[in-house]
Amino acid sequence: MGKPKISSDWLAGCAGCHMSLLDIDERLATVLELADLRSSPITDLKEPDETGVDVGVLEGGINNSANEEVALRMRSRCKTLVALGDCAVFGGVPAMRNFFTIEESLKRAYVEAESVDESGKIPDDPELAVPMKVHALQDIVPVDVYVPGCPPDADTIFYVLAELAQGRIPELKGDKLHWH
Repeated sequence: MGKPKISSDWLAGCAGCHMSLLDIDERLATVLELADLRSSPITDLKEPDETGVDVGVLEGGINNSANEEVALRMRSRCKTLVALGDCAVFGGVPAMRNFFTIEESLKRAYVEAESVDESGKIPDDPELAVPMKVHALQDIVPVDVYVPGCPPDADTIFYVLAELAQGRIPELKGDKLHWH
């Protein structure tokens, strides 16, 4: 049997969780000795293998139809799904948008924002993802492992990936459950 396959992707968030993943520094080599990193926003491959992966890692909340498609695809192609970071676990900062209607949010972003010129308008194209209320990952697909933090600590991410790569579900408690 070969090394377990790991895929990751990001949804509605700031990409800080993947930056924290990169902060595991040289320990990334250890993870790569234990597992085969397949698709990721930081690799050339962008979707999990159609034949499936052992571990799927998603960061970010779900705030539009494209995010929902990515989450559903990852869940259908992985054995163990990890919600990485507060946005994936709780909805995080993007979920603050839920205090407003979609229309109010789009108007503020595309018409009223200080960076928008007088021609600002809300995009309306069938190719664009359909915006929705921001959801935590578990609201859309079943999640197996929750790793909170904004972003989670690099040591915690290393621990989680190393445990999963060795076929164990990580126990996040005590000093393993902290962030800065």
